[in-house]
Parts: sequence; C-alpha cells; structure tokens
Amino acid sequence: MNQPFKLSVNGQSHTVEADPDMPLLYALRNDLGLNNPHFGCGLAQCGACTVHVDGQPTRSCVTPMSAVGKSEVTTLAGLGTPEKPHPLQTAYVEEQVLQCGYCINGWLMTAAAFLRDNKKPTEAQIKEALSGLKCRCGTHISILKAVKRAAEMMG
Repeated sequence: MNQPFKLSVNGQSHTVEADPDMPLLYALRNDLGLNNPHFGCGLAQCGACTVHVDGQPTRSCVTPMSAVGKSEVTTLAGLGTPEKPHPLQTAYVEEQVLQCGYCINGWLMTAAAFLRDNKKPTEAQIKEALSGLKCRCGTHISILKAVKRAAEMMG
C-alpha cells in the first residue's frame, strides 16, 4: 500500500507516494524526473545508482523508501553546478574521462564521499575505495587520474 514519503533531495523538499519497499532509485528517476542516478544491475553491484544519503554513498537500487526517512539525499545534480562544479567534475573534464557516461554517476558520487574523508589518499586507497564500481568502457585509468587530480585540487 502506497504512503507519502517526504524526501529532501539536493536541498529541495518533495513528497512521493510510494510503496515502502520501492527502491529510492525509482522515486528519484520516475517521480522526481532526475536523470541521474542510473539503473544498472539492480543488485547494488555496479554502482550506477549511487547517491549520497546523509553524506554516505548508497546504492539507491536496493535502498527501500522506508529506509530513507528524513535523510538528506544528494544526487549527481546536487554535487556541483555548471557555474561551480565539484572538483571531481572539473577533474573528470580535464582528464577527458567520459565515454558513454552511464557509470559516471557511481564513480563521482563514491569518489566525492571518499575524498571528503580522505584529503591526501594514496593510489592504493583510491583503488580500494572505488573497487566495487564497474565501467564497461574501460576508463578506469582516466578515472584514477581524475580522482588524484581532484584530491590535489581539494588540497
């Protein structure tokens, strides 16, 4: 049975009528019309659906609406703006990471939370933090370079 859920997404309040077991991803894409995150595997294995819930990277494809509560949800659209991009967004452009772009949501959202908590990460730490993500285009080396560049930019 559907019930109203009040969501705070990218700093804006929304109410969504949904089944408590419905994945957060569906509310973000179908009810709120956000282009990111993406549906990838539906099993929390690829990362394309990653958002921040109270600052923590969360796979929205397996996170039920009932688990979100009054949490602050941040999507890629809330990470930065065209006028003031997040350092990771800038670094991705500078390193020319993007190919198809389908998985980028997961990489950026996961790396943003990681860099927030790890100001001077080693390459091994970056690889470990991003180890659960998948990219079919094979841009992994460019992604690592971009994350390193963003870490330097964030100082």
